[in-house]
Amino acid sequence: MSASPFGRRTLLAETALVLLVSLGASAIWSLLRIVSLLTQGGLSGVTTTMNSSAYPDRPWLDLVHQLVGVGLGVVPALLALHLLTREDRDAPHRIGADLRRPGSDLLRGVLLTAAVGIPGLAWYLGSRALGINTTVAAADLAPVWWAVPVLVLAALQNAVLEEVVMVGYLFTRWTQAGWGRWRVIVVSAFVRGSYHLYQGFGGFVGNVVMGLLFGWLYARTRRVGPLVVAHTLLDVVAFVGYTLARDHLGWLR
Repeated sequence: MSASPFGRRTLLAETALVLLVSLGASAIWSLLRIVSLLTQGGLSGVTTTMNSSAYPDRPWLDLVHQLVGVGLGVVPALLALHLLTREDRDAPHRIGADLRRPGSDLLRGVLLTAAVGIPGLAWYLGSRALGINTTVAAADLAPVWWAVPVLVLAALQNAVLEEVVMVGYLFTRWTQAGWGRWRVIVVSAFVRGSYHLYQGFGGFVGNVVMGLLFGWLYARTRRVGPLVVAHTLLDVVAFVGYTLARDHLGWLR
């Protein structure tokens, strides 16, 4: 990892600003959401809807809305890469945000998906049964031909945004600012969990654990590629799987 010409305070201020225009802002809104739910009777029986139609009566406009959301959603990741590349043209390669090892990244990502996905589903069902998580409706798009492709794009956008910003960018900047490895891993994991609080405490804890695992793996490999693959596959299974199975599996609702 190359040294930064900027001081510690500047580096920390930069990371705070990048977070506040992206996932940090989501964390604040998620905190307000869970406070609202807890002061209105709790999380049990509440449904959290993701990937919903904005214009269900006008499919063409809804498609444009979804695609614009995907496009704008990846901008903070591009900003993070731009900030790193200003100092080091090789930064995308140094954090593994490239296509130099497609086979290895894909294989590791698939294995990581299996390792995270099955325990993650069990934790979601358990936390919902305990009343510490809302029921998550992972997708609620109108029944249109483009629903599945858009959900796949949304999964990819989430993965690129979160893994490039929360792992590749923050690990680089916070290390340059003098933070130790485990401090970076733990803080990043708790930020990851915080912007999932809108789902409930189950979503928070589950994503903190996922963040700890992803951070530990990145610290060993210095590649976000496998993390992007795994995150994309997890969200594709959640979004598309929910869409295809919700009318057949009562426990999803």
